[in-house]
Amino acid sequence: MSTSSEPQGSMADRIVVVTGGARGIGRAIVDRFAADGATVVIGDLTDPGEVGAGLDVAGHREWVPLDVTDETSVLEFAQSVEAGHGGVDVLVNNAGIMAERSITEESLAEWDLTMAVNLRGPFLMAKHLVPLMEGREGASIINMGSIEGLAANRHHAAYCASKGGVHALTRALAVDLGPIGIRCNAIAPGWIDTDLNRSYIERHPDREQVVADLARLHPVARIGDPADIAATACWLASADAGFVTGQVIQVEGGRTVRLSLPTALEP
Repeated sequence: MSTSSEPQGSMADRIVVVTGGARGIGRAIVDRFAADGATVVIGDLTDPGEVGAGLDVAGHREWVPLDVTDETSVLEFAQSVEAGHGGVDVLVNNAGIMAERSITEESLAEWDLTMAVNLRGPFLMAKHLVPLMEGREGASIINMGSIEGLAANRHHAAYCASKGGVHALTRALAVDLGPIGIRCNAIAPGWIDTDLNRSYIERHPDREQVVADLARLHPVARIGDPADIAATACWLASADAGFVTGQVIQVEGGRTVRLSLPTALEP
């Protein structure tokens, strides 16, 4: 169900592309745009129907296979979207990966793959889809950054570097594309309840304690839901955000603004 202040159907007649839309945050973004009336084209290596994305439920969605690291694949994807829909109103660069490695253990191949998916992907998608967005009123690119593009967790050097690059690319695209009517912003999620993050929790012998500790990190006293990110994406694509560009919107429940204290001093 839509939680936006916008009326149902506010994205009617808009063509929205979401990379990595088969699961997790990407799937929530697909669901939200479709529920609000958009036609959503999912670009993913995985068939969303195989992971329960439900392409036959409310809203128009379709899947076009896509490898965001491969320029030929991106070009063919763009040609397919142009042939089927004529243009694109919103591009959500959501596809991403993360691996946990210390810098001394990370291989060059692992580093390059992280950069290829997380940073080369948004570059290639913008390169080949911007021509389909020019001249369309309210055109918008939304990149998926991370609070780890602003700070860091252990053993996430490649991921942090790639997301910092996404934030910088977002600002550069906002400057370059603004004159042709395309806004570009990024979302920096915090801890979101996705399958990936749940897998980290499930490794711990005391799952309930981990969940409680994670909630305490956030002034809002909970971890995030994929729908929180989807709602922000829809707002950034809307006319209400028409004067917003070049921004990295942190959607993290206040986690990065809360100063830490030793456990003994916490109230």
